Amino acid sequence: MAILDSPPALAEICYMRRRGFIKLVLGTALSWPLTGQAQQRDVVRRISVLQAFDAIDPEAQRRIRAFRQGLQELGWIEGHNLRLDYRWGGTNPERIRAFAAELVRSGPDVILASTTLVLQLLQRETRTIPIVFTQLSDPIGDGIVQNLAQPGGNITGLTSAEQPALAPRSLELLTELAPRTVRVTILVNPDQPSHVARWQVIERAAGSMGVQVRAAEVRRAAEITPAMDAAARESNAGLVVLPDAVTTVYRTLIIGLAARHRLPAIYPARFNVVSGGLMSYGADSIDQYRQAALYVDRILRGAKPGDLPVGEPTRLELVINLKTAKALGLDIPPVLRREADEIIE
Repeated sequence: MAILDSPPALAEICYMRRRGFIKLVLGTALSWPLTGQAQQRDVVRRISVLQAFDAIDPEAQRRIRAFRQGLQELGWIEGHNLRLDYRWGGTNPERIRAFAAELVRSGPDVILASTTLVLQLLQRETRTIPIVFTQLSDPIGDGIVQNLAQPGGNITGLTSAEQPALAPRSLELLTELAPRTVRVTILVNPDQPSHVARWQVIERAAGSMGVQVRAAEVRRAAEITPAMDAAARESNAGLVVLPDAVTTVYRTLIIGLAARHRLPAIYPARFNVVSGGLMSYGADSIDQYRQAALYVDRILRGAKPGDLPVGEPTRLELVINLKTAKALGLDIPPVLRREADEIIE
């Protein structure tokens, strides 16, 4: 997929998805002068990457490949005019904090980061080095940017999922695929304001769906198994997994426990379904990393991060794993077959 490197008057950036398009409206903020572009491309620029993944995680490597591909298509070539430095923090706050301080001290031209914790720790270290984020569900609620249209400061990027007001849609989709589900556990990190907001909205909406919901607090890996075991003790139970570094890094554990307990579960991203999860609803994370390259390109050419609107997905993808559905004795209803962007067999 080609990343658009178009004239400065471009009003919106469209990128192809499996079915249809997502439009990330960046408005006229992309209309800055491109003078000195050739001279800038002759200088080696440095991008630091700080991720809440382990370096060997296959999903992390897919995302970084997409980011590097996007940069290459925009003319930034490693070993020629670009240097990339990587730090992998996993879910260890102290390691992430140390890496954030180290990267800021090294003075890169731009930092690429993901997850709320990583961004909050970087914010404490610098208010000047440009930062581009991906995979944040509520950057305003998490205190990362002032607003989406004009984020201000040194940070901008792309949101990963729906705003909290739309959070009940995941619960609706789960009960459509597993109609006997009446008690649903939501895996929540209470340290994330966006999780708290989503939980509150889901809790208010659940009654009208005839579903009882309970929050299970998961801040670290050790809390996953007890939360899942408790969920499984409920009859006609289900699970909603909110996007978080812990639930991403330890997705294999969650998916395995859901299968063992025969819990229908919905996840925030496609890679969970590829790994055996039942279904997902959320933005395409790989495309987000390609689009992050466009933000980095604009900043390297002179744009201020605070002037670049935060990109929002206007359409989220629904992915269903047919094999997992059959293992749970579930038939995919026709309405979901039509709505699904992909059914993995």
